Amino acid sequence: MNHCRNSAKRGKIRAAEGEQEMKIGLISDTHDNVPLVKKAVDVFNEQGVGLVFHAGDYVAPFSLKPLFGLRCDFKGVFGNNDGDRLLLQEVSKGRISRDYIVEEVDGKKILVGHRFDTLDALISSQQFSLIVHGHSHSAELRRVGSTLVINPGECGGWLYGMPSIAIVDMGRHEGTIISLAP
Repeated sequence: MNHCRNSAKRGKIRAAEGEQEMKIGLISDTHDNVPLVKKAVDVFNEQGVGLVFHAGDYVAPFSLKPLFGLRCDFKGVFGNNDGDRLLLQEVSKGRISRDYIVEEVDGKKILVGHRFDTLDALISSQQFSLIVHGHSHSAELRRVGSTLVINPGECGGWLYGMPSIAIVDMGRHEGTIISLAP
């Protein structure tokens, strides 16, 4: 099991001493599909991720329950379809609180948001090692300069019927899109 050392006040997270650099799980657009959220949690646990970022659109607070089965912490942002933000924030125990997150993981700067109107400019700035976004429901993985850009796709599978998540190996600075289709 991966354990991480979290200095939340500074927004810095590091793998525990003696462990390899962390794997990060990415999920977005779950849209209340609890069975697929559970499946994603199983994959993240099997792969030994040390942290999961959710790029928004949980929709209802009950859909957060499977995320508490993770063997690591999770953090997330709100999406455009998240209705009861106060209850989502309460049920998540404060893990969902903003429209974007900037974290440093293993010395690499990460930006997580649901939808960025300025995505191209953020990528061009080369200020982030990893930019994670959702909203389009389409999985995307690309590298522009030193920035890895990932949309894990729609975990919920409602729009395109191709549910997916992603895992990033921070040491290798490489990502993988993982299908959750049966």
